[in-house]
Amino acid sequence: MKLQRMNRRALALGALAVSGALALTACGSDDTGDKNSSGNSSGAASAPAGNIKCDDAKGQLQAAGSSAQKNAIDAWVKQYTAACNGVQINYNANGSGAGITNFLQGQTAFAGSDSALKPDEITESKKVCSGGQAIDLPMVGGPIAVGYNVPGVDTLILDAKTLSKIFNSEITNWNDKAIAALNPGVKLPDLKIQAFHRSDESGTTDNFTKYLKAAGDWQYEPGKSWKAKGGQSAQGSSGLAQQVKQTEGAISYFELSYVADGMKAVEIKTAAAEPVAATTENASKAIGAAKIVGTGNDLALQLDYNPSTPGAYPISLVTYEIVCDKGNKADTLPAVKSFLTYIASEDGQSILSDAGYAPLAGDIATKVRAAIANLS
Repeated sequence: MKLQRMNRRALALGALAVSGALALTACGSDDTGDKNSSGNSSGAASAPAGNIKCDDAKGQLQAAGSSAQKNAIDAWVKQYTAACNGVQINYNANGSGAGITNFLQGQTAFAGSDSALKPDEITESKKVCSGGQAIDLPMVGGPIAVGYNVPGVDTLILDAKTLSKIFNSEITNWNDKAIAALNPGVKLPDLKIQAFHRSDESGTTDNFTKYLKAAGDWQYEPGKSWKAKGGQSAQGSSGLAQQVKQTEGAISYFELSYVADGMKAVEIKTAAAEPVAATTENASKAIGAAKIVGTGNDLALQLDYNPSTPGAYPISLVTYEIVCDKGNKADTLPAVKSFLTYIASEDGQSILSDAGYAPLAGDIATKVRAAIANLS
């Protein structure tokens, strides 16, 4: 069994692509990939990809939000602007919360968010979407890994209840009986737990705490801001990962791509018989079974945080493009529609593997494309 878990861990660190559903290696609302000091991304010319239809697209598009998708946006912008050289796209990867705020203030044509819009945000969006409202269009998704640095512990299994108590400072030592019960035969050290959480607003925090609330003993309402007392904080997933890497006894949550030398990823016990490793393939099993809970062209998804499906990884998130269904500005609508049509197309999705993501598939992909076609 231990050898099998080690093999699963090797797959978790090595898997970069998976077919069949939404999945990605680098997901969250944090620093993924290179970006300049302002976090802006703009298109650079290269050979155009596939059948990009520019139509009447022209001018500048301002967008902002999740940096989980920054590498994808960079790849898409590069290809799109090579074909549609009359369009300049500036994407500020300033995080999901800031991106939604920018959009609701009318500063951007679309936003990227690792959480679907809340009802009050949809209501507020009617001020900038004349005659319409903002909708959620899922574009990429993947696992949130729980990384840890405990010397001598190569395999660690935890569940939602235990994680809730760890991150709420109720379990403070690695040899606690609750952790030991989930890891029979593992020699757990008498070492203080150093739990780290995000200091900035984050869609990753929102999705992680939704999991804790739904499947664990989390007493706080989920949200982009960390609400529990105690613990330590750092900014961005890169900051959390750095703290885990350099701190013995540390544990935190971030995109799978941040699991690097000096740390390992927890296997999560679910309603299934076997614990589940954080891999893109396992996340895709959970995301592929998600329910659409939005109405009309809003495609917000609801995940099962305690799946009984074997191999379904429960701590996953989806990155959405937030855009007006109606009432888009006349001077930006052609470019918005053209660009989103491209990134949701087979041609656009096919380049994601090279950026560390996997493409949309099945009914979700079909519905996203239909919603984009109806933008006005």
